[in-house]
Amino acid sequence: MRKKNATRIVWTLAKVTISVLFIGWCALHLRRWDPYFGISLPAWTRTTGLVFLILGGVLVLFCGGILSTRGIYETPGDRFFPKEFVAFGPFRYTRNPMSLGGVVLMLGLGLYESSACIVLLATVLFLCLHLFVVYVEEPGLERRFGESYRAYKRSVNRWLPKLGGKIPT
Repeated sequence: MRKKNATRIVWTLAKVTISVLFIGWCALHLRRWDPYFGISLPAWTRTTGLVFLILGGVLVLFCGGILSTRGIYETPGDRFFPKEFVAFGPFRYTRNPMSLGGVVLMLGLGLYESSACIVLLATVLFLCLHLFVVYVEEPGLERRFGESYRAYKRSVNRWLPKLGGKIPT
């Protein structure tokens, strides 16, 4: 069982890494449109961007590892929804840490590359993820997990951690 979980985690992390690298590679092609916006980002954004790249990448991989042990990839028809309710690790602080990590990662890439187009892409990505979470993911989780998920929603913010709030265990 332990070897099966380790294999699943490694395979999931490999898939997540490949996906993130591919999306980043595609996003880098947007830089050619930057001159049309006429916006130049200050030099300090490179350092901030590098920090965001690292933080977002670690968060995405950490969440991918957690979800891979919760049966998210086992059921063919429900590949995007976990079979188990996950409310530990980063999920104790925000309901969507993996999506948040992806947006932070993309924003970091835009800042690091001083690309207004990639920063705009990160904004559009956040808006699309927000709509998906609100209209697809959360209603599905409420149907699947009932009152336990509704209590979790009341305790944990969708995107940003509650400061000083009660965090469920």
